[in-house]
Parts: sequence; C-alpha cells; structure tokens
Amino acid sequence: MANKEEIIAKAKEAITDFDDELAEEVANEALAAGVDPVELIEKGFTAGMEEVGEKFGQGELFLPHVLAAAEAMNAGIKVITPEMERRKSQTKSLGTVAIGTIEGDIHSIGKDIVASMLNIAGFKVVDLGRDVPIKTFVEKVKELKPQVVASSALMTTTMVNQIQIEEQLKEAGVRDQVKTMVGGAPVTQDWADKIGADIYGESANDAVAKVKAALSV
Repeated sequence: MANKEEIIAKAKEAITDFDDELAEEVANEALAAGVDPVELIEKGFTAGMEEVGEKFGQGELFLPHVLAAAEAMNAGIKVITPEMERRKSQTKSLGTVAIGTIEGDIHSIGKDIVASMLNIAGFKVVDLGRDVPIKTFVEKVKELKPQVVASSALMTTTMVNQIQIEEQLKEAGVRDQVKTMVGGAPVTQDWADKIGADIYGESANDAVAKVKAALSV
C-alpha cells in the first residue's frame, strides 16, 4: 500500500495530467489509508490546480486544460465529500458563505474550488451556481443572512457586474449586514478596493484565510 506522501503526490499528478479516473482512485486510496482528506485536497488536488493555473497564466496551457484539471479535482473531491461531511457534523460551523459566479459568466471552476475549500475549513457554504443574477445575490443575503457573500468573475466583461452587487446591497439596505468577497482571474485587490468589496480572494487558500480573518474565527 502506498504511503501518505505517495498518495498526495499521486493526487497532484491526477490534476496536472487531467485524469479524473486517477483522481477518484487516489481519493479512495486515501480514505482506505486514513489520509486526512483536508491534507489530500490542500497538498494534492489544490497544489495540482495551482500548478495548472500558473502554466495557464504563462500561456503554456489553455482554458480547456484548466477546465479538464478542475473536472479531475471535482471527481476526487466527490469521493471524499461524505467523509468530510461526517467530520464537519462533529464540529461547530464557523459561519455561512453564499457564493456564486456573476451574471453573464458561465465559468464555475474557481468558484467551485473556493466553495470546496471553505466547506472543508468549517463554513456552511450556499453555492448559488453560475451566471447568477445580481438580484439573486441580494435576495439570498436577505433570506439566509450569511456572514459573507462572494462573487467570482472569470472575464473582464462580467467583472463589472460585481459593482452592481455592492450598489444593490446598499439600495436594499443590507450592505452593512454582510461582508462582500470578490475573486476570479481578472479581479485584483485594486478592483476590490475601487468597488468597495471587503475581501479579495486571490486563490482558494487566500480566500479561506481572509474570510476567517474578516470574521475573526
């Protein structure tokens, strides 16, 4: 049987090779070997995604590669989700985060990874999906009273809609009741500051750390 380091290395390889079958296989192997699912995701799957993301940024890989890597990661996460849910039921929730990909944007890759990592970290995550209308973000803030509402945009053309979330939350009189987080490939700290968002999540790990810091948990 492979040891923990070998299993984690194989998990990373499954992502960088865009191999969803290997991702499922290694997730099952990790569960059987008693590897901590959080460690498997952070050091294996997420590390692989970050490598793919860097190569994408440098022009060595293209969007279909990134999507294929994300599919592999999702395949692996699906296998270990029941175990993570079991562990989570034994611990107190750190708060609620509503997250979605902004209206006009059908890409869900980054949002899915951030949602998974927040879930693992102990937050209750309400995934609103992709191409989410601005009014839905506002309605969910009123209805669910989450601590954080997060929007992801993978295109500069849809990124501008993140301003509307800020504006419409103010118009609805609920802006001061929730922290807003923005993220996605074209999004920067400068953009977040410009539109008045509370948190900019540069990566999945960064998003989790900043949400924890913002909520002091």
